[in-house]
Amino acid sequence: MIRLIQLDGVTQMLDSKQIQKWMQLFAKEIATNKEYLSDLDDAIGDGDHGNNMDRGMIAVIENLEEKNPTEIADSFKVIAMALMTKVGGASGPLYGTAFLEMAKAAQNSEDLAELIAAGTAGIAKRGGASAADKTMLDVWIPTSEVLKNGQLTAEKVDSFVESTKDMQGKKGRSSYLGERSIGHIDPGAASSGMLFKTLIEVTK
Repeated sequence: MIRLIQLDGVTQMLDSKQIQKWMQLFAKEIATNKEYLSDLDDAIGDGDHGNNMDRGMIAVIENLEEKNPTEIADSFKVIAMALMTKVGGASGPLYGTAFLEMAKAAQNSEDLAELIAAGTAGIAKRGGASAADKTMLDVWIPTSEVLKNGQLTAEKVDSFVESTKDMQGKKGRSSYLGERSIGHIDPGAASSGMLFKTLIEVTK
């Protein structure tokens, strides 16, 4: 089964094999930038986001290769379970919830914007955050909105990530810093940016 999506204004098709390729690219990006992500987290959090995400993505790739799901919903579920099990801190439950909600939505929808919107709602509900709280949602929310118009680009994703730098943390560890959290990119937003930029890459 395939899902109709639009990226860079061009109609593309996404299937289970491309999802596996997407996760492989994302895992590589995380591995390459795990120190950078942990440095971001060290400034306003626990300092372990990069290592946690790297461990989780290794598990994602192993599980996808072992189970080799052929349906999109099943692919997202495998990803969700691996992330929930292997990623520590808040990131595992939040990313895992996002992909689990996407798996549920994929049973009834063929529209990527709707799937990402479902994942975004799952993150918001699980974490209790809103827009401009300096979290991964500040990338997921605008990405979901732009996808509705089929105009998601790497440049826009970068701008969503960068926007968190001027925000004051209102959730998680960064909220303890108050105004001192301003001037730092949110690590969850940074890894989410990598997630969506590799999605764009895999469809080209």
